[in-house]
Amino acid sequence: MSCSAPVLDRVFLQIGPLSIYWYGVIIAAGAFLGLILANREANRLAMKKDIMVDLVVFAIPIAIISARIYYVIFEWDRYVGSSWMDIFAIWEGGIAIHGALIGSVLTAIVYARVKNVSFWQLADIAAPSIILGQAIGRWGNFMNQEAHGGPISKATYESFHQYLPDFIMNQMCIDGVMYHPTFLYESVWNLLVFAFLLLLRKYNPIRGEIFLSYAIAYSIGRFFIEGMRTDSLYVLGSLRQAQVISIVIIVIAVILIIYRRKTEHVRYLDITEQAKKSSGTGAKKKGKNKKKK
Repeated sequence: MSCSAPVLDRVFLQIGPLSIYWYGVIIAAGAFLGLILANREANRLAMKKDIMVDLVVFAIPIAIISARIYYVIFEWDRYVGSSWMDIFAIWEGGIAIHGALIGSVLTAIVYARVKNVSFWQLADIAAPSIILGQAIGRWGNFMNQEAHGGPISKATYESFHQYLPDFIMNQMCIDGVMYHPTFLYESVWNLLVFAFLLLLRKYNPIRGEIFLSYAIAYSIGRFFIEGMRTDSLYVLGSLRQAQVISIVIIVIAVILIIYRRKTEHVRYLDITEQAKKSSGTGAKKKGKNKKKK
């Protein structure tokens, strides 16, 4: 369906020759909000102070680099013949969440070993923050008018127009054609996954299960939404690269959940209870020492 509408400016702030784009601002906001959430949960679980903050200091830069490398590798034809500087133009968009997850997980594994803490405990704490950051980050794609679906019909347009605000409809009008706002579909799905993980956390599952449930739930949504997008790379017949990766993640995560339920007995909140007991024992000993004096 053809359309004509004004679009939002991709530039958040212009300082002389320096342009700060909404894409970067939105992703940074999602990461910051996720960090606050994860740090509060780590404190609630009586973990070492600032353990999540220190992890993020290493994980975010590595995640961004790995996300960009992943994207460039699978979109290499786009950069052949162009300026080599385009490879680093991350503000133009073009980072892959699967690449970011690979970089983040590897960083967390190394970090956990160095700090002598459980990787699964860190991953469980981070999982709701990760999916929340993804939900927010998709609006960066919205500002760049990317990661959208195919053209929509007139009937679909009229249906959408009843529920979606004009600024979304206008931004999805690209070169006179109205497209599916798949960024919105994924953002909403991610928020639902976020709510599910918070609920799951209250049931004190086996350690690692929150993160693995995140991997499964996110991948299910990504598999179906990816099938609607127009910028995907096909790798196996009609399957797209992100769909294949999603299937692999789901299979691995399900196997790990089954395996860990048979071999792992530590639950998400067990460390918290141990910390509280240790803290209480320490306080009692101090009290006895004071009385003796």
